[in-house]
Amino acid sequence: MNEIYECLIIGAGIAGLQAAIQLGRYKRNVLVIDSGEGRSSLCRSYRNILGWPDGISGEELRALGKTQAEKTGVHFLSGRVVGLKKGENAFEAETASGAVYYAKRILLSTGLSDRMPELPGLKACLGLSVYVCPDCDGYEVRDKKTIVLGAGAAGANMALTLSYWTDSIVYVNHEQQSIPEDLILKLTHKGIMTVDKKADEVLTENKSVFKGIRFADGTLLEGDRGFLAFGGNTVHTGLAAMLGAERLENKHVLTNPRTKETSVKYVWAAGDAGVHSEQVTIAMGEGCQAAVWIHKSLMDGE
Repeated sequence: MNEIYECLIIGAGIAGLQAAIQLGRYKRNVLVIDSGEGRSSLCRSYRNILGWPDGISGEELRALGKTQAEKTGVHFLSGRVVGLKKGENAFEAETASGAVYYAKRILLSTGLSDRMPELPGLKACLGLSVYVCPDCDGYEVRDKKTIVLGAGAAGANMALTLSYWTDSIVYVNHEQQSIPEDLILKLTHKGIMTVDKKADEVLTENKSVFKGIRFADGTLLEGDRGFLAFGGNTVHTGLAAMLGAERLENKHVLTNPRTKETSVKYVWAAGDAGVHSEQVTIAMGEGCQAAVWIHKSLMDGE
């Protein structure tokens, strides 16, 4: 058998990196396998993190975290884990290349992907002038003309949520899904206009400053900030299912609130893959929390 790592972390997003740093500081033999994707890699600026008042991009935060973990001896591998099972002496993780890696403990920090349209100009604005999380970035649209681009009830609810921050909101029902009557009444009460039209392009200034929407019919809608709300995000917990870990109907993994261990012994989950509130700072906390208990479990076996 090849080398058996003390812990394999699958996913080098914010939760996975924070766990790697903590486990590295415990002098544990850790391998992190990451595909290089993840929602944090798309965000151009997080502004609600302690110590970064002017914001930091997800890409930079991940790069800093990787360097910090490597300094403690943590190993990183670029790849995608496609198979995971419990072997006789260790967990066995198979990558898309066919290589197999072994570990005594597993941390799943595989996250989720936001469902959003492929529109010209959109991705360059993410985290700078177009947002997905009102708890993270509702503050950024205060008193700004805000366009919510979404689908059906998900977009309607986002528009209503943002009415706490601004009274100038237009909801573009991009997919023209039906909106429940009670939500229509609430939108009307808040003075939120709904446009049932398909967007064709995000208008920008200097590539990353949101200026509005161009519709498929050529008409324009100007705005200062954008928000996305399409619902149906993809939760990447297929590996947890392979091991038999308990999941909710929405595919998020259930964990022990104290330890972040899943229903499968020696398998942990942290960040957006678990039951969460989609916050970078919470992902950091959960990664560290899981690492502490992974270390404790390894000590018990030594």
